[in-house]
Amino acid sequence: MRSSIGDKMCSMSGLRVIMDDIAAVTSHSPHNWLNLGIGNPAPLPELTAFWQRHVRQALDADFEGLSCSYGPSRGLPVLLDAVVEYFNQRLGWDIDASNVMVGPGSQMLCFIAGALYTGQSTAGERSLVLPALPDYTGYEASSLHKSLVGIPSDVVHSGDHRFRYVLDTAAVEQTQGAGVFLASNPSNPTGRSLTQAELDTIIKVAGAQDALTIVDNAYGEPFPGIAVTHTPPPPENGVLNCFSFSKAGLPGERLGIAIGPAEVVKDMVAFLGNTALHAPRLAQYAVAQALKSGDELGEIVSGTIQPFYTARWELASELFREDLPADLRWYLHEGTRGMFSWLHIDEPWFDDLRLYDLMKDRHTFVVPGSYFFAGTTSPEAVEHGRRCVRISLSAREADLRQGIARLGDALRVMAS
Repeated sequence: MRSSIGDKMCSMSGLRVIMDDIAAVTSHSPHNWLNLGIGNPAPLPELTAFWQRHVRQALDADFEGLSCSYGPSRGLPVLLDAVVEYFNQRLGWDIDASNVMVGPGSQMLCFIAGALYTGQSTAGERSLVLPALPDYTGYEASSLHKSLVGIPSDVVHSGDHRFRYVLDTAAVEQTQGAGVFLASNPSNPTGRSLTQAELDTIIKVAGAQDALTIVDNAYGEPFPGIAVTHTPPPPENGVLNCFSFSKAGLPGERLGIAIGPAEVVKDMVAFLGNTALHAPRLAQYAVAQALKSGDELGEIVSGTIQPFYTARWELASELFREDLPADLRWYLHEGTRGMFSWLHIDEPWFDDLRLYDLMKDRHTFVVPGSYFFAGTTSPEAVEHGRRCVRISLSAREADLRQGIARLGDALRVMAS
């Protein structure tokens, strides 16, 4: 019989639905699916060639030593040194190897920290707080316990078919009993970047409760730079910054970096050693060489990744105006780029799960908005989430055009 933790970790979640969609797309389906759901980065030729070169270098350098033997749980020393040098030089930080660890993806790093610092403790029950909903659906499982608190953001309409979210500062300041505050910045699903004042509020409230602030920079600075970051990663004491190479072109390698207080990182290294031992070592070597390659990675970020997603976001914005019903009250989360478009359909008949089914009837995947509102019981927030949908922009342009046309068709069916 499963434990309560087992029940939680085996329950259906938004992330599991997305992963099931991946399985459907990659199976031997007779249909040609359009995948506007999952967060795969676009396979940009310059980026692919960059990583192919560094992986080949890793293979040639020491395949036996890297892939045919175990290594330290904290990470490959050459990568730890490269991370320290990269962040100290480019972001002006003052860290050393004791502040750094490597793990199998930033999501796993967030999970490890959540497992360490939430749940029952000598100070009582400590909750995982998501202070800036909507936020990444995968955070729902970032605590092994059910003590999850999600704080919905305020909605501000900012023009024709545009809106944005603003941190509910008062609600964040009223939070009690937190062990971890966790937010993606820029956000999945919206591409929203927290302002400096918003981030300062979260860090201050967390510090007053002896809670850890985790900032997941998987879409932001210094790589992959997909969405605009108004606030660079904060080096303050008490903040754990997580970075990922998934959106920078290596999603299948599951490689992430955590940088934070030495005592926190030490706990996380112990947790990783007791569970997965360490992250893949061949990929670690390739990433180390990439970070040591001068400004080449930064040039790819600014010259290839950012222009691609800027163009895609603008194209999708035009297609929504062309293909969505003319009398529909739809609002796009404002921004200049990002991996996703986040739509709010402000109609009483709209339901995100029904749209999801209608789009699957049209062999197209999107992601229901309600998946990104974990931990809230606010009726208004639940209703708002039910009227949102996430559209991935990394598919081929032809697929994006056809998928948004199918979205318009599905919305007409719903409205009739």
